[in-house]
Parts: sequence; C-alpha cells; structure tokens
Amino acid sequence: MIIDTQKWQEIFITLRQHKLRTGLTAFGVFWGIFMLTVLLGAGKGLENGVMEGFRGVPNAVWIWSQGRTQVPYQGMPIGRQIILRPDDLPAIRDNIPTVDRLYPQNSVGIWGGSPAYTVYEQNSGSFSVQGAMAGMAGIYRQRVVEGRYLNTLDDRERRKVVIIGQRVKDQLFAPGEAAVGQYLTIDGISFQVVGVYASTSTEPDSSEEERIYMPNDTLRQTFNQTAWIGSMVVIPKPGVHAADVEQQVKSFLHERKQVAPDDVGVLGSFNLQTEFDKINGLFTGIQVFSWFVAIGTIMAGALGVGNIMLIVVRERTREIGLRKALGATPTSIVAMIVQESIFITAVAGYTGLVAGVLLLEGVNALLAASGGRAGMFSNPEVDFTTALMALAVLIVSGVIAALLPAAKAASVNPIAALQDE
Repeated sequence: MIIDTQKWQEIFITLRQHKLRTGLTAFGVFWGIFMLTVLLGAGKGLENGVMEGFRGVPNAVWIWSQGRTQVPYQGMPIGRQIILRPDDLPAIRDNIPTVDRLYPQNSVGIWGGSPAYTVYEQNSGSFSVQGAMAGMAGIYRQRVVEGRYLNTLDDRERRKVVIIGQRVKDQLFAPGEAAVGQYLTIDGISFQVVGVYASTSTEPDSSEEERIYMPNDTLRQTFNQTAWIGSMVVIPKPGVHAADVEQQVKSFLHERKQVAPDDVGVLGSFNLQTEFDKINGLFTGIQVFSWFVAIGTIMAGALGVGNIMLIVVRERTREIGLRKALGATPTSIVAMIVQESIFITAVAGYTGLVAGVLLLEGVNALLAASGGRAGMFSNPEVDFTTALMALAVLIVSGVIAALLPAAKAASVNPIAALQDE
C-alpha cells in the first residue's frame, strides 16, 4: 500500500494555517465522543451497582400462605386458613414440569414470634433462625467467608449444623477467634458452626448478617414445625419466565387445596424476575438515551466540520480549479476533501474516547480505594464493542461531514475557478 505523503502534507499545512478554527471544530467531535463514553460508563457503573444488589438467582419466586379464604368453593366454607404442607412439594414437582428446583423454608423469629436465644460460652444473643438447603446461598445473597455452606448431606441427615452471619460471629466470638467447629446452644439445643457468611446485599440497613441458618428439616424437627412449611422458593427451568411458573404453582395449589381461582388473597407470592426485567429495561433506556444525546452532539460536531470544509473549499477554489485544469479527476478531488474531514473527526473523536476512558479509570481507582463501590455505583466501564461502535460513528460522521463540501468541490468549473478572486 502506497501512502500519498504529498496529500498528507497538504492536509497538515491547511490545518496549521487555521489552528484556532480547526481546534474549535475538532472540539465539537471530541466532546460528543467524550460524553458518549462517560454517559455509557456511568450508566454501566450504576447498572453494576444495582445488579450486584440483586440476588444471585434473579428468576426466583417466593410463595407463602397469606390469608384466609374469602370465597366459598366446592362446598368449602369461607374463613379457612390455607397452610402449605410438606407433601405439597413432591406434588408440585410431579405435576408442574416447568419447575426446576423447589426449596421449602421455615423460620424462627422472622415472621412473628421471638428470636432464638443463642449462647456461646459466656456470650449470648437473640437471633432469627432461617431454614436453608444446599444451593441457596445465591438466593439469600450470601458469600461464605469461613468454612463452608450447607450441603446435601446436611439436608438428608438433618444434621445439627449452622452457618452464622458475620454480625452473629462478632457478637458471640472474640476478635480473631475461629467460629468454625465450635458449638452454639440455640434454645437449649447444641449446634455445630460449619460456616460464616457475609451478605452481598447493598441495602445499608440489611439485617441479613444477624441471622443463623440451618438445614430446613432440622429446623422443622427442632422447633416443632414438622406439620407445615412456612414458604417455598421456586426456581423455573431454563428458558421459562418466573411469572409463568408463579401462576402455574399458585393455580395448582388453589386446585389442590380447594380454593376458588379468584380468591387472590390466600397465597402470597413475589416474582423477582419481573423486577429484574424492569431494571434491565431501565438500563436499556439509559443506554439508548446516552447514545441519543451523544450522537446528537457528535452530529452537531460533524456539521461544524462540514461547515469548515465548505469554507476550505471556498478558500481553495482557485487551487481546485487548477488541479482540474491539470487533469485531476472529480474522484481525486472528493477523496482529498473526505480524507481531510475524516482525519479531523478521527483524531478528535479518538482523543475524546481516550479521555473518557481515562476519566472512568480514574473513578474506578477512587472507588477501589474506598472499598470498590459508592452506594449503588460500582465499576463504571465501557466495553470493547462499545468502543468499536463509537469509532464507527466517528467514521460515518467524518464521511457525512464531507459529502456536501466534496460534492461542491467536485462541481467546480476550472475556468470559473481560475477567474475567482
């Protein structure tokens, strides 16, 4: 590939002759790309912060017994308290093929009642106790920092083991003392600590770390809850929306327990995926808005470049006419104008992209020094695909900016141009 150095020299000479004009024109393109980078990076930082606060299983559904029946149905009276039973779980698994996993939940001191009095040596406290199973760490937004999580053997054998929150450990154990392997007395019954967890929740007043978790069947047996299930967590199969599974499970339970389909207050439910979809839609809107604002700014800069190129064509009318008189083709004239326009937009845009990325990296460094996040804001970034799209916008902007000036230059009449003053 042969580089036409003479043409590049002409471009640099033209730019140097009008430094201020060129600089102000290039700044419009620079600012557009800079704003695009910063807006997209800030939007991504906000998205990262919010998504980190979501549970690790964003399509989970919670279902619980909520109220008494208000509508008579199939000869059954109103006022019945509908209770979730242990045999409801296998019935749901057998009859609803869209259910992937199903976790029962019981608790002490969470939905009413007193927290469990807990003792370790000379220290004591009252803490809520939650039933859990292997694989539920993501649902509860827990990260194990010592020991391990509950496993399938703990569930199957109903072992008297617990995992405790970081705040529970801080209250019961001395600083630096290992909790794993020690025994706690919970309402007079001894349990071994197998793990300590920290919460990944972003809620500032979260009490998640002030709880004790044990296998759910162990909790039911220990605290005399064998006849009922407090609530259940339903995980749909891949590709199935949680809202569909939520409706299917509730309809099945209504039919199984002889509850009218329109008696909506009997079973309570919460569908996390619906909220997750709303958040995703919000951030998609933020990205579209960022692109809209930034591309508008870039196009305004491109119009500035186009205006400058019109002025350049007007100033160089005699030169263009002489070139055509000496045999220069319209294509070569157009290429000269387009090349100069693309050069201005590419250099200014790339500089804006680099400046935006450097600003985001600086913000990341400040966040890392303060713990990695600031409220709901974490790790602002611009991915490689976005950078390529920004460069594509630059090239298109440069070409658009040059179209009218290039067409005007190509239509110059050599005779009239040579007579131009």
